[in-house]
Amino acid sequence: MAIGDGTAALSKALTVLEMVGATPHGLTNAELLEHAGLPKTTLYRILATLIEHGLLRRDATHRVYRLGFRYLELVRNSYLMPDLVAAAAPELRTLRDLTGETTYLAALDGSDVISLERCDGAHSQRSSATLGRSKPVYCTGQGKAILSRMPRDERDALLRGITLTALTPRTITDRRRLQVELRITAARGYAIDDEEIALGVRCVAAPIVDNDGCVRGALSVAGPAWRMSLARLELLGPELVEAARRVGAQLQTGSRGSEADEIAPVSASWAFHGAFPVWWPERGMLFWADTLAPALHACTYTSGEHAEHDRILCQLDAPITGLQLRPEGLLIVQTGRYLMLGADDTLTTHEGASVWNDPDITLLGADPFGQTCAWFARGTHGHLGFINDAQRFDPVWKFSEPIDSLTWSVDGTRAWAAASASGTLYMLTRGSSSVRRFASMPPGSGRLSGVALDDRGGLWVALRDGWSLMRFSNDGALDRIVSLPVAAPTGLAFVRADSGHSSLYITSDRNHQPIESLASAPLSGHLLRLQFDA
Repeated sequence: MAIGDGTAALSKALTVLEMVGATPHGLTNAELLEHAGLPKTTLYRILATLIEHGLLRRDATHRVYRLGFRYLELVRNSYLMPDLVAAAAPELRTLRDLTGETTYLAALDGSDVISLERCDGAHSQRSSATLGRSKPVYCTGQGKAILSRMPRDERDALLRGITLTALTPRTITDRRRLQVELRITAARGYAIDDEEIALGVRCVAAPIVDNDGCVRGALSVAGPAWRMSLARLELLGPELVEAARRVGAQLQTGSRGSEADEIAPVSASWAFHGAFPVWWPERGMLFWADTLAPALHACTYTSGEHAEHDRILCQLDAPITGLQLRPEGLLIVQTGRYLMLGADDTLTTHEGASVWNDPDITLLGADPFGQTCAWFARGTHGHLGFINDAQRFDPVWKFSEPIDSLTWSVDGTRAWAAASASGTLYMLTRGSSSVRRFASMPPGSGRLSGVALDDRGGLWVALRDGWSLMRFSNDGALDRIVSLPVAAPTGLAFVRADSGHSSLYITSDRNHQPIESLASAPLSGHLLRLQFDA
């Protein structure tokens, strides 16, 4: 179709859009009339149409036309990663300040890489690639960094459809040599562009990988070859790797948010107040308690399968205040006494005061070495510590607010403690009495009511009255939210199967929920399960 057969108006509109977009400070009516070469009435009709669709906007203060916010929305939607740009921006500035060179954020666009963000260097002679410009994936530092972390079958399929054209004498055009280069890049963590796309320009780049292991883009630093020596690139490489790791840890993954069928009820009946889930790996069973209509539940788990059966193992005559797995069995704490459930389901009762049922002591679970961790209260403050072999409390960490739950890393070197009153998560290090604030929850999110650590080092927290679980990456960034069908989750416990899958079990409360909440949350009080790839 010729330009005059219906596309002339579109061509004129695009010309106006490009002119405005290319001018950071915007263009006035007079400037557009002068440069667009269009009749006034035609120009005004085009402007009105573009404004109506949100692609342009009128800046009344400066009396100029600028790109509309709809344009920005369309660009962001096309790449599905506004979080990537937001997460990378501080790292781009830091790398620019560190090096003085221009830094870039790029993502894969078909068989090319496209620049999404840039932070200009301090030098007058610097790299200044245009944002939105596509470049070949095989001869750029960004492209090679991304390729190095792609699944091999995807990478091979992509490269099969590309002609390796030499853009400079240094461009790699031999496929076997390129594959070797990508293996080297994967091993060291960063890629180098040694004047492969433009003579006189070198670049170092690192892939951005999210918490699900998916490569989302790359960070790079580029500059003139006479400033960016190969020795300097090798020194900068580890800095790029760390910056890209920090960006990846912040990214929202495809699993953020929960599909309705991620959460499944396990128990057939509800508890008034379900709490204290404890996994007994030798027996392949998860134990939990209804603390108010006191009963001990046992959930049988078959390796590689979902929980098979949840049943009430025994009913008791006094409220349960804690469960704790001990070498001699499952400790069940009540006021004035404690019980011990043996591996053969024999239940023995121990009357009288002891450290286990001391009203000032709250059991918070065991570390990987079997030591019981507890909170010792003194009014609104107290200590976290351990129950020693003489069944006495040894304080280690001091807090000015009560600690409600605790979880340990697999190697037992670190712990994370939750304080529901302030919504604060603390990080503790074994061998040190210092306490570091790890993350905080705003009051409207709900009250912290349980914590658990997954196999990837992610910290899961339950939010009472928040209808959700949240996962924090190992640097304290929120990276996943799971919606729950109950208002008040109370405790968390991981069950890890030999098949490579993990299930997160969640106890919940029913007794303290208002009628309107129960109408919308009939599963309140049930044991729930969230299953996902480990």
